[in-house]
Amino acid sequence: MEKNSSNMIPLTENSPPKKEMVCIFGTGDFGRSLGYKMLQCGYSIAFGSRNAQTSSLIPKGTEVLSHREAAQKADIIIVAIQRQHYNFLTELTEVLHGKVLVDVSNNLKINQYPESNAEYLAQLVPGAKVVKAFNTVSAWALQSGTLDASRQVFVCGDDNKAKQMVMDIVRTLGLTPLDQGSLLAAREIENYPLQLFPMWKFPIYLAIGLSAFFFFYSLIRDVIYPCIYENKDLSFFIAISIPNRVCPIVALILLALVYLPGIIAAILQLHRGTKYSRFPDWLDKWMLCRKQLGLVALVFAFLHVLYTLVIPIRYYVRWRLNVYVISQIKDNRTDPFNNTNGWISDSYLALGILGFFLFVLLGITSLPSVSNSVNWREFRFVQSKLGYLTLILCTAHTLVFGGKRFLNPSMYRWYLPAAYMLSLIVPCIVLAIKFVLIFPCIDRPLTQIRQGWERNSKGSKQSYYNDSKSAV
Repeated sequence: MEKNSSNMIPLTENSPPKKEMVCIFGTGDFGRSLGYKMLQCGYSIAFGSRNAQTSSLIPKGTEVLSHREAAQKADIIIVAIQRQHYNFLTELTEVLHGKVLVDVSNNLKINQYPESNAEYLAQLVPGAKVVKAFNTVSAWALQSGTLDASRQVFVCGDDNKAKQMVMDIVRTLGLTPLDQGSLLAAREIENYPLQLFPMWKFPIYLAIGLSAFFFFYSLIRDVIYPCIYENKDLSFFIAISIPNRVCPIVALILLALVYLPGIIAAILQLHRGTKYSRFPDWLDKWMLCRKQLGLVALVFAFLHVLYTLVIPIRYYVRWRLNVYVISQIKDNRTDPFNNTNGWISDSYLALGILGFFLFVLLGITSLPSVSNSVNWREFRFVQSKLGYLTLILCTAHTLVFGGKRFLNPSMYRWYLPAAYMLSLIVPCIVLAIKFVLIFPCIDRPLTQIRQGWERNSKGSKQSYYNDSKSAV
């Protein structure tokens, strides 16, 4: 029987071409995980270890050699050991000369040493090309196929060719390399994994501070005051009523604080007459965490919605409704429908629903998977134009909720206004200043400044005056 010719084709012709040999110093969790991942991607792996014996933990298909033997087999050597064990590398100076050393180490503390681990490695082996990479990727992320963690890998080094070789490996592993420049950036890269939510600290601390302030403020007005002057025990307000007051207040203030730094920046640019002057550090940090501020505000808005949904099933609410109905029956009366109150109630709810819808839309578009799919103009329209519309709707929601109560003396217990009145201060200031900034007489020079015009530049100043005259 004649055999099919297709069966005679060697299997190696269809298999991917074998990539170069890579050496990994260290057989710990990270070294083994990285070696196994690279082995899957077609690389040949040689482990360099103090104990050149294969164990059941070492991925099959790799070899375990002494450090010297393993280094001689590859041009790229990944140093997956801790800094305190680097000293043996000085004995391999000749073998490592001209080779690419990839430092993947991290420290236990931020700025633990005078120099970064990568710079220290470059000092120990001056003839090698040191590249910092893979320190932001965990062994678990490599084992799980990078599906459960960030795919970004920060890379830095003084030799561009060596850095490119490492970035090619990063891409082959299905990760995304981010070139951070020279080896001087290694210190910052090593500190990055040690920072616990660096951009979230200020928004979270601010939200906690505002929540604590308004919680105790409402506690004084709504629990302690009735207890002293009316002999009422309303301590159960602590469970739902007070949190349902605090959450929308904090959400509204945080949303206003998202747009306040942009207004401050615009005022500074108008005052300085240029966009090339650096903002104060506090303003820079504030602007960098606006996304986090908005997301924390959205969390509080969600809590407000959840607390509001349980209002009809609360015992206190059902009791008050029953007492009201029974009192009407006893008095043989029926309160007529008030059309004005109906409009106020429906308008208040409608503004809240629309504001919350746009709030959720802002949160969705801030997600990287969504923001990366839209262009800059679309992203700016949603985050700026719709963002201010969200702030207007939420502020109007609070104003309509207050209604005539703003002028009611009984609302000022111990001369303290209701908490929601205080929540309107920052949003109203932001909206008032923004309203002024959109006037053509202010918006035009601001736009000119942001396009590069400078007040102290004669050429730019003359050009601006010419543009103004032609516009007139």
